[in-house]
Order: sequence, then structure tokens, then C-alpha cells
Amino acid sequence: MTTSSDAPRAPHGRAVLVTGASTGLGRACALHLEHTGFRVFAGVRKDTDGKELAEESAHGRIVPVLVDVTDETSVRAAAARIGDELGPGRALFGLVNNAGVCVSAPLECVPPERLRWQLETNVVGQLAVTQAFLPHLRRSRGRIVNVTSGLGTVALPYLGAYAAAQFAKEAMSDVLRRELRGFGVTVSVVQPGAIMTPIWQKVSEVARDALRAADGTVGELYRARFEQFLAQNEQAARDSRTTPQDMARAVARALTEARPRTRYRVGGDVRRLSVLARLLPDPLLDRYLRPLTG
Repeated sequence: MTTSSDAPRAPHGRAVLVTGASTGLGRACALHLEHTGFRVFAGVRKDTDGKELAEESAHGRIVPVLVDVTDETSVRAAAARIGDELGPGRALFGLVNNAGVCVSAPLECVPPERLRWQLETNVVGQLAVTQAFLPHLRRSRGRIVNVTSGLGTVALPYLGAYAAAQFAKEAMSDVLRRELRGFGVTVSVVQPGAIMTPIWQKVSEVARDALRAADGTVGELYRARFEQFLAQNEQAARDSRTTPQDMARAVARALTEARPRTRYRVGGDVRRLSVLARLLPDPLLDRYLRPLTG
């Protein structure tokens, strides 16, 4: 016998917000959730991105919303806009915290302002968005889905700033899950592995900027190995069989399954790293990762 608590949550009639929906994983997620029946508020930073996404909408259920997660005024304005769009007596059911940036560089070469940008976008901004929409989510007994990555489990060389943000977002997700359980709000993490999206071009641009900005002597110490790492990393994404649609389907499951899991790992590389992190002592894990540093 199936009880009401065991029944999947039907998408139809429910509204979700996806941040970082302009490109890549966020865009794929917004389109997939609309396809499954959700009404999707797609968080974008530019009007042009929102218009393009709305034009790609198959069912007219994508509503672009301007939001910069690092700007509290922008976040509050987005919350007010979505509240107005939903109307009295209705509340947002799902929040997908996907917006993020990736700083890749040897930690010795990461300027403090770049680290602040990484943390402000991937951690502080995500919490600001969550806080703004928690009144909605409590009323709807809704769901939060935080998108991190495999680097929230294992910190890879040359991705220290990004891994620090992902570890922090994982910890924040655990705390939110425990604090919000009594309100009927669930919190799940989706950890996608290497997927070929436009982010890889941005990663390489930011990485090379960081190396150029570093002290000349220090930058040269790392340059050859770091360039090799960037090439290997991008090739791994190109070779990956994991797609943006795989990640989008995991988000949809977290929003609709009767008993959502705390973590959804998407891709063989993420699952493999998760197992290695649990089984290997640090020296052996370091040895496994050593080829990344040349």
C-alpha cells in the first residue's frame, strides 16, 4: 500500500527557481524541468540570455528572472518578482542553487580578490538566495537542490579555490538539511562530474589570467605543469560520457522523488572519487592524484 508520503511529487502546477540558467548545466536543467511539467523561473544575469532561453522554451513555462547572486538587492528584487508572478496564496516549491564560477590556479597564484569572488558566488550568494526564498519553501514544504561537484568530496590540485567553495557548499547543505527537516523542507546535493559545457573556456581564461597576474618568478614555477593540467582537464570533459541532461535528470529526481536522497552523484568519475576518498588513506590518495601535477 502506498501512502501519501511515499507518492512522488508531481511537477504540474509547481514552480521552481534555477539560478545560473544562462548557459551550460543551468540552461539544460531549466529546459528539462519545464519539459517534465514544472513552471521554471530561470535566473539569468542578462536580458538577452533570458530572451534566448524563453524562445527555446517548448511549453511557455519558462519565466526569465534577472538575478545576480552576489548582489543582495538583486536577490531581494528577484524574490519580490517571483512572489508577484505566483500571486497570493502560492509559493515556490523548488530552489535549484546552480549559479557558480570556477577559479583554477595554483593556490600560491590565487589573489585574495579572486578567492573572495569564488566564495561570494558559490557560497555566500547561494546562502543569500536560499534565505530569500525560505519563506516560500516553508509554506510549500518544498525542496532545495544545491549543485556542487565531485570537488566537494576530493580537492584536486590547481582547483583549490573552487574545491574550497564546493566543500563549503556541501557543509552548508548538510546543515540546512538538518535545520529545515522540522519544517518539511528537504535539501539534496547534486554532484556532477566532468561534463563538456561552455564553462571550460571560462575556466581556462580565468586560470591564465591568474597565472599572468602572479609574480613572474612564481608563475613560471608552475606554468608548464599547470598548462598540462588545463589541457588534461578539458580533454577529460570532452571524453566524458556524462551530459548536461544527465545532471538535469538528477535534479528532477531530487525535486520529485517521494524520498529524495541527500546526494546524487552524476558520472563515473564522481562515483569513483567518492569511493577512493572513503577507502584510501591520504598518502595513497595523494599518490593516485600525483599525475595531475606532472
